[in-house]
Amino acid sequence: MEKPRTVSADEWRQARDDLLKAEKELTRAQDALAARRRRLPMVRFDNDYRFDTPTGARTLLELFEGRRQLVVYQFMDSGPDHHCPGCTWFTDSVPVTGLARLAQRGISWATVSDMPLAQIEAYKARRGWTLPFVSSHGTSFAADCGAGRGFMLSVFLRDGEDVHRTYDTTARGVDRLVFVNSILDLTPYGRQEDWEDSPPGWPQQPTYG
Repeated sequence: MEKPRTVSADEWRQARDDLLKAEKELTRAQDALAARRRRLPMVRFDNDYRFDTPTGARTLLELFEGRRQLVVYQFMDSGPDHHCPGCTWFTDSVPVTGLARLAQRGISWATVSDMPLAQIEAYKARRGWTLPFVSSHGTSFAADCGAGRGFMLSVFLRDGEDVHRTYDTTARGVDRLVFVNSILDLTPYGRQEDWEDSPPGWPQQPTYG
């Protein structure tokens, strides 16, 4: 297995400082992007959906659990006895303690899928998940969000009884939220996936291989 070249302490510090400048530029750009995100307008969103939950049907408004904001991750429905590996990887990374901290800041979380509730509950038990996970099976929620049969993360804000959508993202926008991926990106070998721009000889494999 190839590895990074060994250099003197001074040469390493110079290379690290050069990279740090680029990292700081990215941080400032991300801060500016977050500022733009906070200034996005919102759009009224239907609240007539009925989600199946272990405790009975709930509306989108009820998923807020009395809080002002709601983040929804739409877990892909890959059919009976099949579960999206990417959605599984993402859901594995959602920390229960983190959700508790979000709740303290007035933000609720719900994972939603078009999978039937029985399939969701069986998979939750298999994975050991305890996060809120409900079914939108039989509703147009996924289509109305634009997720279709894919995955998506959406943010909602309620104003009294009215629900509004303020943000959504998918693909790499969701990927950047995964803790393990963020740590892997700091390591010499990265995620070791074949799409990455890595030096020759670096270990790589298919993303879900």
